Amino acid sequence: MHLGHYNDLEVARETSIGLYLTSDDGDLLLPEKYVPVGTRVGDVLRVFVYRDSEDRLIATTLEPFATADSFAALTVRDHGPNGAYLDWNLEKELLLPYANQRHDLRLGERVFVYVYLDEESDRLVASAKWKQFLSDEPFVGVPGDAVRLQVADETELGYPVIVNGAHQGLLFHNEVFRPLRLGEELPGYLRQVRADGKLDVRLQPEGYAAVDAATTAVLDALRAAPNGRLPLGDKSLAEDVYRRVGLSKKVFKKVLGALFKQGLVNLEPEATTLR
Repeated sequence: MHLGHYNDLEVARETSIGLYLTSDDGDLLLPEKYVPVGTRVGDVLRVFVYRDSEDRLIATTLEPFATADSFAALTVRDHGPNGAYLDWNLEKELLLPYANQRHDLRLGERVFVYVYLDEESDRLVASAKWKQFLSDEPFVGVPGDAVRLQVADETELGYPVIVNGAHQGLLFHNEVFRPLRLGEELPGYLRQVRADGKLDVRLQPEGYAAVDAATTAVLDALRAAPNGRLPLGDKSLAEDVYRRVGLSKKVFKKVLGALFKQGLVNLEPEATTLR
């Protein structure tokens, strides 16, 4: 059994307070309110395992916002003598110890953290000092490679991001065409690997690949739109363009011009229609 992760465990017996599931660490309780309807002894359930308010191992079918060994943006729900308590969608909130905080946190504030199992206490905790949990291994990839990004912060230069769940990267402001949320996950592309090993990334591919991908995105959106009419045009807001088709307004306008010259679309200030 893995604390802080999902486990597939067999139902051993049924009691008045819930089901007991079999594990290598002994049977643990799945409270009655989390038992799926129709579950029987002998069934195997996928559950998340953590410690309850009395430090007992317990199972739940609730889905936490983060598991052990992962990054996430969580909201501060309370303060206590040991630190801040974060909402991670479970009954017992997740502790962010004072020693793991970068600054004083306000109630309701979202904070980017790394979740891990503390070896001394055998409890799941969070750390806002997330950089120390990044990989020391060199990033394997070349400019243009598709990558997965997770927004970790915002600075004057842009958005520090986690690349492929393990490496630090930077998404410059001029590569972003809408506000990004802390913790947001989105696709991107490697721009370059710097001498210090950190990565510069972008949201769109370069060159011909960018043109082809953008044209495909616009045509797909038009074909999916009612009557082939997409409520986007030359005068639309950049945020609306990015939200609907994932393109900067500059690239979107180039695609519209090319499609119009090919006789494939009719253009209006705030709409585009397939011919």
